Amino acid sequence: MSKTRSCVVFSLFIILLLSAVMLSAHIGSVSISAEDIVNILFKGDRSNTVAYNIIWKIRLPRIALASLLGGALSLSGFLIQTFFRNPIAGPFVLGISSGAKLFLAITTIVMTGLFNQMPVPVTVIASFIGSLLSLLLVLLFTGKVRSMSILLVIGIMISYICSAVTDLLINFANDSDIVNLTHWSMGSFSAATWQDVYISAFIVLPALIAVFLVSKPMGAYLMGEGYARSLGVDIKAFRVLLVLMTGILSSCVAAFAGPVSFVGIAVPHISRQLLKTSKPILMIPASFLCGALFCVLCDLLARTLFSPVELSISTVTSAIGAPIVIWLLISRRARNED
Repeated sequence: MSKTRSCVVFSLFIILLLSAVMLSAHIGSVSISAEDIVNILFKGDRSNTVAYNIIWKIRLPRIALASLLGGALSLSGFLIQTFFRNPIAGPFVLGISSGAKLFLAITTIVMTGLFNQMPVPVTVIASFIGSLLSLLLVLLFTGKVRSMSILLVIGIMISYICSAVTDLLINFANDSDIVNLTHWSMGSFSAATWQDVYISAFIVLPALIAVFLVSKPMGAYLMGEGYARSLGVDIKAFRVLLVLMTGILSSCVAAFAGPVSFVGIAVPHISRQLLKTSKPILMIPASFLCGALFCVLCDLLARTLFSPVELSISTVTSAIGAPIVIWLLISRRARNED
């Protein structure tokens, strides 16, 4: 029965993701028919130059980036939840995005005289360092604080501290830097290019493979540290690996799309509820596919809901993801009381 359920869930994710891609390619300020989309994508039809350019230069890069980064953010959330063995944990709640924003602000201000526009590799590295430092700061309290709820509150406080320091730095930044940081902090896939997609794929896909390779020790870790040690898992090395993978995936998202909230918490929970299991070998691909689907749909809503005004991606993900997290908290409390 579990195998049948898994096949149904994965088939559903794939069908819905393909449908979301087609719908996102179809809807916009210029509506393009499904027939034209198929001809452009699979037959290389260039008879309609406007439609061809819109599909290949604007909509497809945006859809591909939303899929990759949505999957990466959801997977990083699953890794954090595995680390803490707590479904409430997530990269946004633990201050990872705020840490990335702080270090990116520092880097932008310091390098103002060197570049007219921040190179993508520098942005990625700065976001990664900021994300990792913020996460490591939270982890310093893991040995002193046993309550996960307190640890999550500490993560939120670290997020506020990083945001406060960032706001302080903005007072000393140039107008152009302020505009760039403000635009980045709103979160969006609107500036997506094929170069962004290639670089993201170069970072995310190897990380996805690496996470797959440690799915077995991850499953043992979920059963308890003692059980994992009995199977020969090096707990310290495994924790370091989880932190690094989380930092890589979440920093990639922060670098190319800015802070995107609640995806890392809500989507793994959705996948877990649909699969009725927490086995990493199933949760890893399910979280990635569900995250891709979630972000493609949220991005579609962000750019079409109040067109021509485009909402930030975090506005939409928060509106959908926050109720899921509230329901998760209430359901967990109800189960504990029972």
